[in-house]
Amino acid sequence: MYTLLSGLYKYVFQKDEYCILILGLDNAGKTTFLEQSKTRFSKNYKGMSLSKITTTVGLNIGTVDVGKARLMFWDLGGQEELQSLWDKYYAECHGVIYVIDSTDEERLSESKQAFEKMVTSEALDGVPILVLANKQDVETCLSIPDIKTAFSDCTSKIGRRDCLTQACSALTGKGVREGIEWMVKCVVRNVHRPPRQRDIT
Repeated sequence: MYTLLSGLYKYVFQKDEYCILILGLDNAGKTTFLEQSKTRFSKNYKGMSLSKITTTVGLNIGTVDVGKARLMFWDLGGQEELQSLWDKYYAECHGVIYVIDSTDEERLSESKQAFEKMVTSEALDGVPILVLANKQDVETCLSIPDIKTAFSDCTSKIGRRDCLTQACSALTGKGVREGIEWMVKCVVRNVHRPPRQRDIT
């Protein structure tokens, strides 16, 4: 009887919680993406003015519920001096969203280096990665094929994991919902990183 009641309690009052890192260079649009995600998936969330978002120094946290899954986002600062802190969060995370500024061709190689360092970390083995080519609303942006070509020598280092490169405009919201829904499917089916149980509040 206890097992039945316990199972019913978990079904009704608990969600599986997954921690998702949002990484990328500064000014790539990580915090804007986080705000758009909260706006699209949280019914009563008003959101901050996207024009008032500044460079993240440290960490922003946000939570969204998608079906029976709860995603806890950790949006980490992308400045070079803060990138050394990224790996402190790897062991706890279930997925990574890596944001690239498609309009900043000058820093593309710098972004690739940060991505390569991240993707080769053993602490992230098997963790799904969503690569967002952000700012696709700007006419002069790099295309998905351009970005894939620039990152092509990272392909062999991705290993056995779910990985998707997707066009996105965090400012307009295009691609945000699709990216989050893809990530949910991946973390739910990843048996190597089971979720944490959290009471629904």
